[in-house]
Amino acid sequence: MTEPTLTHVHYRREDRVLDLTFSDGHHYALSAEYLRVHSPSAEVKGHGAGQEVLQVGKKNVGLTDITPAGHYALKLHFDDDHDSGLYTFEYLLELALHEEQYWARYLERLEKAGQTRQPMSISIKQL
Repeated sequence: MTEPTLTHVHYRREDRVLDLTFSDGHHYALSAEYLRVHSPSAEVKGHGAGQEVLQVGKKNVGLTDITPAGHYALKLHFDDDHDSGLYTFEYLLELALHEEQYWARYLERLEKAGQTRQPMSISIKQL
């Protein structure tokens, strides 16, 4: 059995959600934050097991561009300047099918590390 291929991509900028439709008719909506923290890049995944880098403060991240890479992947350009790693159609489908599990694991890792999804901010007091 062949994996379904990606047939339609639409980014809802206001919601920061990427809509994906596959050839089998299934439709998925993945947040830019979820995609960013699960980037397939070496910067996030590392170069082997146990080398993953926990992504923090990405709650408000969005996409600035989506570039096709052949007929097998997308390059996602995030507004935090991250744009490395190719999201193969197979990997996008994996992220969609396991979203609940992967998201829960990510939130657990954040909590264990004492980190947050909230971007770092600096409070500026009026003089």
